[in-house]
Amino acid sequence: MTHASHPGIIKRLKRAEGHLRSVIAMMEQGRPCLDLAQQLHAVEAAVANAKRELIHDHIEHCLEGGENTRHDLAEIKQLAKYL
Repeated sequence: MTHASHPGIIKRLKRAEGHLRSVIAMMEQGRPCLDLAQQLHAVEAAVANAKRELIHDHIEHCLEGGENTRHDLAEIKQLAKYL
């Protein structure tokens, strides 16, 4: 199922992918560890934000229908462990 937020999340992940490739290149160039750690932190934060947006959007969609509350609650509990 595609949610309205998916195209935006895909763009974020593609930017993070490009940023990660840059970090790999920086490592191959022998850049200082502090620079690498800062850039890896930025990549990690970008992926975490994309994941959070995906999960929050999915939870909103699950709660809107209200048809199968028991299933929805179980799924939300499973998703919560990834936050």
